[in-house]
Amino acid sequence: MFAGLSRPAQTTRAASASGFGETNGADAELDIETIVESIFATFDHDHGGFEVEPKFPHTAPLHLAMALFRETGEDRWRTIVTRTLDAMANGGLWDAQRGGFYRYSTTRDWQLPHTEKLLDTNAELLRVYAEAALVFERPVDRDRCAAIAGFITGTLRAEAGGYRGSDADGILYMDGNAKAAGALLGAATVLEDSALGRDALASFERVILLCYKPGAGLAHYSDGVARVRGLLADQMHTAGALLDAHDVSGLEPYKMMAEELTRVALRDLWDEDGGGFFDRAGHDGDIGLLRARRKPFVGNAEAVSVLARLERTCGDPEFRVRAGPALAAAAEQLAGQGPLAAHYVLAARQLSAR
Repeated sequence: MFAGLSRPAQTTRAASASGFGETNGADAELDIETIVESIFATFDHDHGGFEVEPKFPHTAPLHLAMALFRETGEDRWRTIVTRTLDAMANGGLWDAQRGGFYRYSTTRDWQLPHTEKLLDTNAELLRVYAEAALVFERPVDRDRCAAIAGFITGTLRAEAGGYRGSDADGILYMDGNAKAAGALLGAATVLEDSALGRDALASFERVILLCYKPGAGLAHYSDGVARVRGLLADQMHTAGALLDAHDVSGLEPYKMMAEELTRVALRDLWDEDGGGFFDRAGHDGDIGLLRARRKPFVGNAEAVSVLARLERTCGDPEFRVRAGPALAAAAEQLAGQGPLAAHYVLAARQLSAR
């Protein structure tokens, strides 16, 4: 039914609990087509986006819909994406006076937004508008791409380089800056703006230098001092953006740094007993709730995509070997994910790509 959708190679003990696909004992295989239908069953045909209120700008299902459109040409996928992009940009989620997308809207029709404008949110939306501009070739998406890029590189720019966590926050967060770098590189291609790409790389490198410690990976943020080291999101989002930078520039140091950060994550965050990544490194001095590490659904799905890309880029089969258990760890949490389940499908597709 969905041309080009590859089934994940992994099976999972959680298939019967997930509610997806047919189950047949402990090792039932998840049915990707069923997961896809469950994701898009949450699409709001009246107002665009997914689910009801509060309405968050989920981008993973939009990337998935565009992948399916490229493979099938079905108008269904075009409609899902363009209706959502138009509703977000023309409704209350976009600040028409000062630019930038708000974090979410409190109503189903994208009105009454939560008034903080996060770097994370705008970076994720920049990436999706940039891809849409390439896939559907609508001038309006190209214009929106330019407007979001302008908000990030203008309003959110830190004086010495890098981008602030929000319009109300001067802190430089590593994962947010990594997302911004990857999205801005994509926007630079769409907009044919090489200066934008160079600026994105310079800002990205500055934040890496502030947060990086050889052998210990990245800290979560810098407020003048690098703080909170050893989070999965920082290592993986940065590794992914470094691979984007390598794709654009061909420069080996970007690939080498991506590989190093991923190996730090495998050393410090990998669950040797059950497979998959924990959200943070454990420390001897942890007390109370800090002792309870968890395996994030989205974090493991996104890690699979990075591992698969690294295996193809570096040629080291260990990355693919680790990707399977990470995908299985995400599969165990599929139940109730709604549109976020698109992260799992995108990861499975990335792992099956050659």
